[in-house]
Amino acid sequence: MLQRLRNSGVSFLLGSALVFIIIQVLISAGLLNPYWQGIIFWGAAITMVSLGLNLIYGFSGQFSLGQFGFYAIGAYTAADITYRWVRNDSSALVVVISGCVLALLFMVGVSAFLRRFYGVATLTKFLFNFLATVLGFFIAVRFINPVIGRSVYQALNALPSGVSQQIVFFFALIGGATLAGIVSYLFGIPVLELGSDYLGIATLGFTIIVKVLLDNTDTLLPFPEMKGARGMVGIPKWTIWPWVFVSFMAVVLVMRNILHSSTGRALLSIREDERAAELMGIDTASSKILAFVIGSVFAGLAGGIRAHDLAFLHPTMFGFLPSFNPLIIIVFGGLGSMTGTIITGFFWIILLEGILRLYLPEGFEAWRFVIYPLVLLGMMLLRPQGLMGKYEIAFLRRPLPPLRATKTAAEPVTEPRPAEGVAS
Repeated sequence: MLQRLRNSGVSFLLGSALVFIIIQVLISAGLLNPYWQGIIFWGAAITMVSLGLNLIYGFSGQFSLGQFGFYAIGAYTAADITYRWVRNDSSALVVVISGCVLALLFMVGVSAFLRRFYGVATLTKFLFNFLATVLGFFIAVRFINPVIGRSVYQALNALPSGVSQQIVFFFALIGGATLAGIVSYLFGIPVLELGSDYLGIATLGFTIIVKVLLDNTDTLLPFPEMKGARGMVGIPKWTIWPWVFVSFMAVVLVMRNILHSSTGRALLSIREDERAAELMGIDTASSKILAFVIGSVFAGLAGGIRAHDLAFLHPTMFGFLPSFNPLIIIVFGGLGSMTGTIITGFFWIILLEGILRLYLPEGFEAWRFVIYPLVLLGMMLLRPQGLMGKYEIAFLRRPLPPLRATKTAAEPVTEPRPAEGVAS
């Protein structure tokens, strides 16, 4: 089994490297025009969002419609960091990174403190963690940024421009993904106690709240550069194929390794029967929050990639209707199948924004929004388990735990020797 897994891992990595090289060659040679290049980048971003939702819903059974809210948080956070940087302002970079680090440290301390008490109320946990987050960002804004903000800018600006740009972009992606994870943790503490449909409604409400806040970033929130409902322009177009590929592979490998671990087995047991998982000693609340946070981090990372590909953001991109796209993708590909999500994510964007948009008769482009529900309806009627069901390619398949060593029939059976003095 180990040899098969090793061989499948090598084959997967070689195949991934081949895909990377082919697309990079096509881009470098100019054979892949900017439109289809954007389609591939968009497909990778929506697939990362959908993999996060599949971890939350397909593997742990928590019905969520909040992925696009965290997608938006990651996109706007990363965009704000780079927008200010190209205008000689490192404040967003310093505040986001240092604020996230401090907030995480404070929340770890809060969790360690609250574990000393039994039966802590959910709202108490939320309040302590919320105050820890606010304190972390307050220190970052009032003390850290005034002290080291200018020094950070001068140190990075002293590097070659290409190197400093890549470093800033890396931290922008990390900052957007981390902030999405922090917000999802705070939101998940009270909300994940809800079940099934109630959780879906609550997470959908979160997406709508985020969209409304983005509409008013220049009035209610102190971010005039985001321009509210007019849309954020002036974002540097820094997304290139290597960044897309590395981000996508990181999401796939992290999710695959989580599912192969004891945490992944705990998530699957919660999906099958949460009550039985509790009786077996699994901390279901922590496991559900962990899946929710990791899935949201994936969405935030994808948002940063997408923002710097479009170089433009608008709140309608993260509204009510688009928020259903990841759910449709994982249902179409198969709940609990990473392979199905990956195939369907790219197929979805290529079909919807590529083939149908380009090849439908002029004036009928909007009919693609009629065609794909019909395709989905046919899939639900003919193959309700999704395109791939629960199938996984060899590298992504969860291996079975090794069996205990047992004696084979060929092994001689040794009879017990009679005790001394006892006639045989």
